[in-house]
Amino acid sequence: MFLNRTRRLGICEEKGSGVDKVIREAEAFQLPAPDFRVGERRTIAILFAHQTLDEMDRNDRIRACYQHCCLRYVMNEKMTNQSLRERFKLQEDKVTSVSQIIAATVESEKIKLADPTQTSTRYRSYVPFWA
Repeated sequence: MFLNRTRRLGICEEKGSGVDKVIREAEAFQLPAPDFRVGERRTIAILFAHQTLDEMDRNDRIRACYQHCCLRYVMNEKMTNQSLRERFKLQEDKVTSVSQIIAATVESEKIKLADPTQTSTRYRSYVPFWA
């Protein structure tokens, strides 16, 4: 019943790009990463009010990093320390904070190095674990 209504209202596109759009807009408006809950008949995106990086907990930061990495990947780009800093709108001096978030996300096995042979931390890039 609900799905039929959303189709008639034009908010159910059924093209498979909804998650990408939600993540892209959350980043654009500097919102914490959405939480997606998958049920038998639907997927629910839970959006959160704006929070600064300091207000986010560890899980929020890891989820934001992972989703940023996924979004970059589907845009045929790779996540870097700089791209994540830009996502959080952080200054250059926050390289260490962003590096810690990336390390925690790698440790949680949500992202991986795009090129495992890259030894320079400056030029590292990342892709989602499933890529």
